[in-house]
Amino acid sequence: MRLTTRQQTVDLPGVVGTARTDRRTRSLIPRLRPGDIAVLDHPALDRATAQRLVAADVAAVVNASPMVSGRYPNLGPDVLLRAGVPMVDGLGAAELDAIPDGAPVRLHEGRLLDATDAGGTRVLAAGRVVDADRLAEDLARARQGLATQLETFTHSSTAFLHREQDLLLHGIGVPAPATRIAGRTVVVVAGGHDVEAELRRLRSYLREQEPVIVAVGRSADTVGEAGRRADVVVLDAAEPSDVPTARSLKAARDVVVRTGRGTDGKETVDSLDRLGVRGLLMETDATAEDAALVLADAGDASVVIGVGMHATLEEFLDRERSGLASTYLTRLKLGPRLVDATAVPYLYSGRVRPHHLLLVMLAGLVALVAAVGVTPVGQEWADQLSDTLQGLLP
Repeated sequence: MRLTTRQQTVDLPGVVGTARTDRRTRSLIPRLRPGDIAVLDHPALDRATAQRLVAADVAAVVNASPMVSGRYPNLGPDVLLRAGVPMVDGLGAAELDAIPDGAPVRLHEGRLLDATDAGGTRVLAAGRVVDADRLAEDLARARQGLATQLETFTHSSTAFLHREQDLLLHGIGVPAPATRIAGRTVVVVAGGHDVEAELRRLRSYLREQEPVIVAVGRSADTVGEAGRRADVVVLDAAEPSDVPTARSLKAARDVVVRTGRGTDGKETVDSLDRLGVRGLLMETDATAEDAALVLADAGDASVVIGVGMHATLEEFLDRERSGLASTYLTRLKLGPRLVDATAVPYLYSGRVRPHHLLLVMLAGLVALVAAVGVTPVGQEWADQLSDTLQGLLP
């Protein structure tokens, strides 16, 4: 990942930028511009959100809630730290309301100051600076609370299975795409932090095996940049900022729109209609990534390869709280058919190519000539060949 210079040269110390304020992170991220200071209220910042903030090239992140809540060791703050993005947390809801959206501000030593103040002393809000040492302490304390979180997770998984039993156990409610999936390998591409690198490692597999590619949201654009085309695109009606380009949507054979229980996803479907793309509705409280896995499972895929989705304990807990149960149960549903993309290069060496066969034939021919050459008949043939060659020379 390319790191940009976040600090700006100003007369007063600190980071200067335009404050973009919103309690809802989903609404805030699409409005961010390079150099903005993101002001949000996001307890336990997850890695996916942090990656979007880094991609938006923000100058700093100010959080009304703690970056690490203490319930589990979330991964988002470390992403910002490695990208060189200054962080301040613990402002509180009241101080967040005091920061006007679009105002020029300066962040210095945990204080958010009015950049238009000539004296540079007018404080809009103040919080706690989150640096490497403080983050390490917070994460160490959070790891002690994992047992409680796992117990809570067990109850939420039971409730989710009760709501989604028809979908998960019987495939009721899964749309029938035009793309043939039965008996084929399906590659599900999600928006993980290293999805581009994983696609590069799968390049020969994708070219030689031609699996069905199911892309989630803007991952369809990533697939296109890798020189492939997504056969199926799965959109989340609750994530309008995660919609790929019209080119990726039109190139796909099927577009599936995931809607939550009790919602219709009309806005997303209407936008697809304007592009001339017909959307298939899939009503479930599972995440869009898990809906893509369910779609592959219901279509009777032989193997499902997950790109950009990992299953370590910390990454698993770092997911959206509402998506934990669906992630866990969906992977149980697929069982041994689900393979992580990082394992494929170790399991697949590629097809046998013509030049491989030619090398084997040449090696066999050399071995045959050597074996014949040590026999009396071979020696006689060698002498005759030598005499013939000498007769041809002037």
